Amino acid sequence: MSELITAELVDLDLSAETKDAAARSLAERMVARGRVTDLEGFLADVAAREAQMPTGLDGGIGIPHCRSTHVTEPTLAFGRSASGIDFGAPDGPADLIFLIAAPAGGDADHLSILSTLARSLMDESFTGALRSATEPERTAALIRGDEPAREPSAQAQDQAPAQTPAPDTEARAETDARAETDARPEKDTRPETAPEAEEAPAAATEAPSEAPPEAPPAAAPEAAPAPAPFRIVAITSCPTGIAHTYMAAESLEKAGQAAGVEVFVETQGSAGFKRLDPQLVTDADGVIFAHDVEVREKERFAGKPTVDVGVKAGINRPAELIAEVRQKAERGEVSGTARAAAPMDKDAETGDGFATRLRKWLMTGVSYMVPFVAAGGLLIALAFAIGGYTINKAPSVAEHFLWTDSTSWAALLFQIGSVAFGFLVPVLAGFIAYGMADRPGLVPGFVGGAIALTINAGFLGGLIAGLLAGAVVMAIQRVAIPPVLRGIMPVVVIPLISSAIVGFLMFLVVGKPIAALQKGLTDWLSALTGANAIILGALLGLMMCFDLGGPLNKVAYAFAVGGLANPNEGSLKVMAAVMAAGMVPPLAMALATTVRGRLFTKAERENGKAAWVLGASFITEGAIPFAAADPLRVIPSAMAGGAVTGALSMMFGCTLRAPHGGIFVVPLIGQPFLYLLAIAAGTGVSAALVILLKGLRKAPHTRAADSSADGGAEVTVAA
Repeated sequence: MSELITAELVDLDLSAETKDAAARSLAERMVARGRVTDLEGFLADVAAREAQMPTGLDGGIGIPHCRSTHVTEPTLAFGRSASGIDFGAPDGPADLIFLIAAPAGGDADHLSILSTLARSLMDESFTGALRSATEPERTAALIRGDEPAREPSAQAQDQAPAQTPAPDTEARAETDARAETDARPEKDTRPETAPEAEEAPAAATEAPSEAPPEAPPAAAPEAAPAPAPFRIVAITSCPTGIAHTYMAAESLEKAGQAAGVEVFVETQGSAGFKRLDPQLVTDADGVIFAHDVEVREKERFAGKPTVDVGVKAGINRPAELIAEVRQKAERGEVSGTARAAAPMDKDAETGDGFATRLRKWLMTGVSYMVPFVAAGGLLIALAFAIGGYTINKAPSVAEHFLWTDSTSWAALLFQIGSVAFGFLVPVLAGFIAYGMADRPGLVPGFVGGAIALTINAGFLGGLIAGLLAGAVVMAIQRVAIPPVLRGIMPVVVIPLISSAIVGFLMFLVVGKPIAALQKGLTDWLSALTGANAIILGALLGLMMCFDLGGPLNKVAYAFAVGGLANPNEGSLKVMAAVMAAGMVPPLAMALATTVRGRLFTKAERENGKAAWVLGASFITEGAIPFAAADPLRVIPSAMAGGAVTGALSMMFGCTLRAPHGGIFVVPLIGQPFLYLLAIAAGTGVSAALVILLKGLRKAPHTRAADSSADGGAEVTVAA
């Protein structure tokens, strides 16, 4: 495993004038060392992280950083700017620039090294040594921790008078030495009581012999333990969980030691997080949240004095935060009862904001809906295959069923499938609400979804009903409730109130407009012909192949499936186009690895064999390993092929009554041969494009490698 930083990754005369130019200059050093595979892709990830929150810190420090698929191993590059570069810090430009690059799945060992660096940045002797360093080798060693930061401290010692420090000065020095250690305070002892315990025996020894026997009892009160210090538990987190998370933790801990307060910090960083001891949380006198992303398991800290700020406040003004939480404790201010994290939030990645959580809530509903769609849709499709398209007019099999009649069996399959399909919208709404508010959201969600069916609001109505139900329940959960009522809240009160509110909104406020929109959409699909149909097919193909099973893919699929609830010629064409386009990416990657295997790694060639089956089964995710390794070439190629297939399917007038199945439901497809032709055409386009793009990349990469081998670093710079 390579070192985190080497002399080649240090620039003591960084000439860049902007933060983008600084990031590019340092990133080029990473590329030259083989630590970053795609310069532009990596810089895009750095810029995206910078857009979330400026990375400048007080004290002239800039720490642009990100986690990226273009990083081969955790790497740090350092630059020192004479003029300073604006990274958005309140106190002005930064002269010490640290570019931190972590792989998308960065390992815990190296991430812990990065966290140690982040803590070191809070040490003035460390930053002072960096400003005075003259050699890249020593600078890299200093950052790695191989060499202590001695320059500023040595200078201070030369200037200090040679005198015996006073006892209180020695105590402060000892405290500062403890504060500079990376380990967190995990002990439950009281350091302040130790000197007093030692002084008591000494006083007894030095007491005159004529002292009366009553003297020892009189000394007892002086040896009594000091009051327990104020105890704070804190959470720190930032969008990437690499730098700010640990710097805020270090800053709070040092400020706590200076104030005589015990501070225990839980860092929710990239390498995961280790929960604070529940007993520590129970015994804490106050809580500080210094975070820019959702705090995980926040309900653990309910009912305590709480200060909730951004992570930068934890770095820049920790003493103020500690004073504020102590004041709240004195006034008796406590936080309300926090609701438990919803199922989709408990495993959320660090950095998940509202948009990400909204996507997860919607995908929760879709994921629970899909089994109903698959079961009901395939049963209906089989019924049509056995009994023809008039089977939907057959009488109820509960009243008329002939064991030897194939039509009766077809009618049975159709009616079972129709019942399963009837749950589609309520399940969608119910589990969107469940993803938002946990089990209390199920009842109003299902009720809202059923109302959406009643008023003909369809699939769109189910989406809105689920979001409304989740929002209403979350609002109710924020209300402070007397302890005596908490037992009946999830069973009686929340279902009752939330169902009434959601029902009112769906019937009288938003239901009719949504129903009108749903009807307009259905009529539009029915009237699709010619160029409009082809354009829609291309658009759906692009969506299916953009994120390969992600949010846009699921939106396009859900749109198609929603049309099957009230099937017509247009909705059946949409379903066919969506499934055909979704089969293209894995099939194209399988074809490309077969035709030009030398352009792919051994692992990718093995994945290519499995991609044949996955693509034929309409499992778009089969292309994800290829896209993760080379997204800038694979994803555009897949999108181009998907658009071609979607457009051709619509142009050929292919229809599909089954929501899934791939080539295994070809007998249920209208115009099956033209449908397979559309899939083959898109697969060929995608495979050709990815081979072309990878081939163009391979030649320059080979030439650069040869030049580097012949001419060293100088040739690399010239290239």
